[in-house]
Amino acid sequence: MKAVTPPGPDPLLRWFTSGQAAETRDWLAHPENHFVLHDEQAYPALLKELSDRPDYLFVKGNPALLSRPMLAIVGSRNATRQGCLDAEAFAEALSHAGITIVSGLAEGIDAAAHRGALRGKGSTIAVIGTGADRVYPARNKNLAQDIAAQGAIISEFALGTPAQKWQFPKRNRIIAGISMGCLVVEASLTSGSIITARLGLEEGREIFAIPGSIHSPFSKGCHRLIRDGAKLVETARDILEELRYQTPDLAPDTPEPPAVIAELPENSQSVLHELIQGPLSLDQICHRTGLTTGQVSLMLTSLELFGQIAVLPGGRYQRLDFGRR
Repeated sequence: MKAVTPPGPDPLLRWFTSGQAAETRDWLAHPENHFVLHDEQAYPALLKELSDRPDYLFVKGNPALLSRPMLAIVGSRNATRQGCLDAEAFAEALSHAGITIVSGLAEGIDAAAHRGALRGKGSTIAVIGTGADRVYPARNKNLAQDIAAQGAIISEFALGTPAQKWQFPKRNRIIAGISMGCLVVEASLTSGSIITARLGLEEGREIFAIPGSIHSPFSKGCHRLIRDGAKLVETARDILEELRYQTPDLAPDTPEPPAVIAELPENSQSVLHELIQGPLSLDQICHRTGLTTGQVSLMLTSLELFGQIAVLPGGRYQRLDFGRR
């Protein structure tokens, strides 16, 4: 509902203090802000199935998106550049197909998924763990503004609620419950994204995961999900076919993430070639290429700046276009 203005006692006092109710009324005076109750038609149908569904949702943006087919895309906050490119590409392709992408406005995979989805007709929904009048993390302020203008930001928390750790796992049930499926792009074994996927599985949702290098800690969570029954996917078409979602608008394959074109130092290709098999240390690369430590260090720095490699914990280097050449 847009606003609550019946005669008699203020219905907002059922959930809020008098101060919060007054603040909510002021917030609802802005045309982009909405307050949707669980028994209203605008409330997401799949979310109604949850035993612990929220009684209401604060919605900043377009509430019509809550009635569209939705898919969650989640992953690590400390994602690799390749992971972010994959999330953005999948989100854009699925959004072009008319699916609304749901994520949590966190750094890394979440932010990349929102950015990609905003370029398609399905747009995106950010489920946040603060009040709908807050942005967390603050560095995503511009992204949040874009989502509010072209998509929707939703929250179950009262206006003014600051970020607290326990609220983010709680909001994950909404990300899972509102969506017909969940794609995990990169995640460690203890990632909150794994919690979201497990919650989705408990609610009978389809779970998808993108595989990665067996040496990368960012692939461990995805590989565990695949072993436990999640669908391994390589393109957006894989997801649409599994969901039996028909659309004429999607090309046969997910668009490849944009290639990085740059002039790399001489012999850099030999370093990239050695990294095809998986992450290597500086000493291992020197041994395999026959190059000096100084030469390899210069190449690694250039390759990292050009987005071709990433530095992993332990001082190892991983090729970011692994599996695409």
